[in-house]
Amino acid sequence: MPDLLIELFSEEIPARMQARAAEDLKKRMTDALVEAGLTYGGAAGFATPRRLALAVEGVLASSPTTREERKGPRVDASDKAIEGFLRGAGVTRDQLEVRDEKKGQVYYATITRPGRPASEIVAEELEKIIRNFPWPKSMRWGAGSLRWVRPLHSILCILTDEMGEATVVDLEIDGIRAGNTTEGHRFMGHGSFAVTSFDDYRAKLRRDHVMLEARERADHIWQDASNQAFAAGLELVEDAGLLAEVSGLVEWPVVLMGQIDEDFLGLPGEVLQTSMREHQKFFSVKNPKTGQIERFVTVANVETADHGATILAGNQKVLAARLSDAKFFWENDLRLVRDKGLAGMAEGLSGVTFHNKLGSQADRIARIAALAREIAPGVGADPDLAEQAAKVAKADLQSEMVYEFPELQGLMGRYYAEAEGLPPEVAAACQEHYSPLGPSDAVPTGAVSVAVALADKLDTLTGFWATFGFPTGSADPFALRRAALGVVRLIVENNLSIGLYRVLYGGAAKRSVKAADAAGPVANLEFRGMIIAKYRDVLAQFAENPDYAEKKRAFGVIRMKTESFDADYADWAAVSAHNILQLHEIEVVEDLLAFFHDRLKVYLKDQGIRHDVINACIAMPGNDDLTLLVKRAEALSAFLKTDDGENLLQGFKRANNILTQAEEKDGVEYSYGADVKFAETDVEKAIFAALDTAEPEIARALEAEDFAGAMAVMAGLRPAVDAFFDAVQINADNQVLRRNRLNLLSRIRVICLQVADLTRIEG
Repeated sequence: MPDLLIELFSEEIPARMQARAAEDLKKRMTDALVEAGLTYGGAAGFATPRRLALAVEGVLASSPTTREERKGPRVDASDKAIEGFLRGAGVTRDQLEVRDEKKGQVYYATITRPGRPASEIVAEELEKIIRNFPWPKSMRWGAGSLRWVRPLHSILCILTDEMGEATVVDLEIDGIRAGNTTEGHRFMGHGSFAVTSFDDYRAKLRRDHVMLEARERADHIWQDASNQAFAAGLELVEDAGLLAEVSGLVEWPVVLMGQIDEDFLGLPGEVLQTSMREHQKFFSVKNPKTGQIERFVTVANVETADHGATILAGNQKVLAARLSDAKFFWENDLRLVRDKGLAGMAEGLSGVTFHNKLGSQADRIARIAALAREIAPGVGADPDLAEQAAKVAKADLQSEMVYEFPELQGLMGRYYAEAEGLPPEVAAACQEHYSPLGPSDAVPTGAVSVAVALADKLDTLTGFWATFGFPTGSADPFALRRAALGVVRLIVENNLSIGLYRVLYGGAAKRSVKAADAAGPVANLEFRGMIIAKYRDVLAQFAENPDYAEKKRAFGVIRMKTESFDADYADWAAVSAHNILQLHEIEVVEDLLAFFHDRLKVYLKDQGIRHDVINACIAMPGNDDLTLLVKRAEALSAFLKTDDGENLLQGFKRANNILTQAEEKDGVEYSYGADVKFAETDVEKAIFAALDTAEPEIARALEAEDFAGAMAVMAGLRPAVDAFFDAVQINADNQVLRRNRLNLLSRIRVICLQVADLTRIEG
């Protein structure tokens, strides 16, 4: 079985594309070989800045001959149908076989496909892969039609048999003929050379100063840089992303450590690191005692006679120019902060549009500040500090430093707040209010930071919900799912008891709806119609049931008659703008809370809590308190994993099913009146006693939000419930006994439903 070696040699491939390209080449080639009948033992893809390579071991020398039987039309079918079958099968009529079947005689064709040499298959499939390779960006050059990421210079494609003899695959693409030769390093190599196998290929590349494996290059860079830093009493700052990028920029990494001019050591470490990383691809080296970045590491692609001195001198000169810019930005920003403070820096945000339907950044900051003040007591923060922090948290968006390095937003705000002498909580909130940015990002714990972070995210969410900018499908251009997950994590991981209805309704939602209405959408009849049509049923229930407002937890703000809400635009136009905005506000709050619940399901799923368990808890009162909801879900999940929990659940479902069927049949509700004096057996009396004991204990536990305790008490009901169902006939002939026992089932159901809506538990 021969081994296959392919190398596609070109101009420099962008580092960010290399790993994916190597994997694409491997997958597409191996899939094509298997599809053509060529199995293989193993495969590995490689990438350097100038080449993609693939080594496939143990390829079959040729594909096997295959035979396929294909059923055709009946013998008495039309000539047109038979001719179509012949064309599809690639046979003639005299090659067909007639077989008897139940519905008559049928034609069968036996199609024989002879095996093909591996070299022929490889040539055919590799050309397809090269011509259709999925580069994110590609180019054409010269007069040819071939597209590649950069001009393709040569193709190495050989099959090496067990005796070590290499055969070049016969392949030509746009004048580039496959061969058995390649080149080493651009500057330190010795020109073109031939190879006979993968091992020979890798060894000769290394001799010509090319490390083929990206992992080897990365390990060499990290190890050498760490050793040099250690020798100087310093420490290399870890940066996995930069390491992966730099290892894709060089074929023979040469690690050099340089000095940062003292003039720039006063800059914040993050500024030094960001400037060197983004502009120069330099690693940062810090003093472990002070935490100050003092040196840098650069990776050259060539060894020099002066051991990199000239390269370092040039890099330090360019770095000095870059850091001079950073220093200029830093000093200008500090001067502005000293003169006007962060509040003065933030004044320019009034001319920066946040969203065309939600006003400027300054408008948004005003909404966030008001909301942060409202949230502060609930998170244990000082309202004045929370409002102050919210007003200056985004001021650094106007700084020259953040304009140059947007990734430093927040962090620079902290530095400027400290320079102004603002309270430490305010400075921390300037940096931390953006967090968490993702599922792995840390959640702020400082009360002021939490208040501003929640206000920031809630304003974003209510704002886009008010303008119908919520995510649909996979599209989420404003990262609203991330913001909602951030709210969930801020509340749950800080163990905060916050009623989101009261935070949103009349606060965040009202301000966002008002902002969205600045352009006057309530005057738009189509908008009015959409809102009123959506809430027609809601309004009807408000009119018919005064308690419905409280049930909807919308605080009963709407009391309207619905007779005037026809499909006629004229009637819709008669509804006041104030009432339209109230309806829209309720819509935003209701929809947004459902969105939070969806994000909570994602969050809890990673912790092993099933969706049906969460749904059972969401159906309970107080579901806008996410911390309470999580505690309930965790307790229920743990309870259902026990034998007592599983068996009690089955007992509840049995009771609920019997009771539901009886109520539908009798047309009445069995919801009260169970009396122990009608109990006939000791088993029946025992469940009355068990319920009398458990009911107040469960109520006390729920009042204390001790869901685990409440479920432990419920678990104690299991023996009595099991015995009741085993020994007692519910639908007795005696109607008094039957009604009493059905009312008893109702009592069991009510007690169980106090913990969670167990009807939503699956299985």
